[in-house]
Amino acid sequence: MKLKIKRDVLLENLNKVSKALSTKNLVPALAGIKFELNQEGLTLTASDNDITIRSFIENSEDMNIEDEGSIIIIGRYILDIVRKLPDKFINIEVFDELKVIISTENSEYNLNGINKSEYPNINLEESKTPIKLNAKIFKDLINQTAFAASTDESRPALTGLNFKIMGDTLECNCTDSYRLARKVLTLKDLSESDYNIVIPSKNIIEVSKLLNDDEKDIELHIFNNKILFKYDNILFQSRLINGTFPNTANLLPKESMLKITVNVSDLYNVIDRVSILTSDKEKNVVTLETVGDTLIMKSSSVEIGRVEEKMNIKKEQEENITISFSARYVMEALKVFDSEECEISFVGEVNPIIFKEKDKEDLIQLVLPIRTY
Repeated sequence: MKLKIKRDVLLENLNKVSKALSTKNLVPALAGIKFELNQEGLTLTASDNDITIRSFIENSEDMNIEDEGSIIIIGRYILDIVRKLPDKFINIEVFDELKVIISTENSEYNLNGINKSEYPNINLEESKTPIKLNAKIFKDLINQTAFAASTDESRPALTGLNFKIMGDTLECNCTDSYRLARKVLTLKDLSESDYNIVIPSKNIIEVSKLLNDDEKDIELHIFNNKILFKYDNILFQSRLINGTFPNTANLLPKESMLKITVNVSDLYNVIDRVSILTSDKEKNVVTLETVGDTLIMKSSSVEIGRVEEKMNIKKEQEENITISFSARYVMEALKVFDSEECEISFVGEVNPIIFKEKDKEDLIQLVLPIRTY
């Protein structure tokens, strides 16, 4: 194997696949990145058995291929070398099947490679009927929901995002049992099959980091125990979580006793300031109270003191409410809204609080209240 390649192109693609590098795997080859070179271009593959990322660099003026071949190079070394070399082009050559020389005009690194045969056989198959979505829309979907996933491994299904696909509708739900983030998208085409899958949230967040805000599509190839995302020159495969995701539809109240409309940015800032004096930084409980067209936000701590702040709101009913909740949960919910105003629905002091963008139904954030007595 012998090639000369533009440093920036190689580094960009190494950074993409390196997200899947294994640091604690029993298979030594999985600490490496697999290089496969032929006349069509260079394929880079990294995997930790949970996710696999493959990037293809097409043969172009950015590279000069002299000899085809394959080798596995330990990921952290090749990344550091390419990242720190100042040259525009880098030469990579394999001698005696396992000796790798990475060189530029003034530098030369000799590395021990790993034989390609030691790399696990990973099948990145594509389905005949993938689900297609605009990449930016899909990225927004992840950013608006994945934060609500649980980190408690005792309930594996709640550590993932639930995708329900029926016809031309994709419904994404994410919950840690204290809050719920739901987003509904309309697909470009009808799906030939119905799906109800759970994707590990940490994996799909890595997918979102690979996406640009462009008009390209991302393809979802769904199988029984895995999902493959195809975007640009990248293939990203993740396992699916076994287990049933809870039916979250019955968590959403059908009616409300009180609806208010607030400026998203103003409410976020008020909660942020009021939560300064909460003693428990994990729950950081604040209390919301409505009096006429005024919202009063307050918090208190025996050790620290108390704070109260007011803001104007629009109300649809005469009723008032006093309710407490986690400041962090509500701030994280508000952060993902794009519109200036949001509508907050209350059913009662011990019932879920619903946050929606004004005049939109596709994105819903639900937060459970916290009893303070």
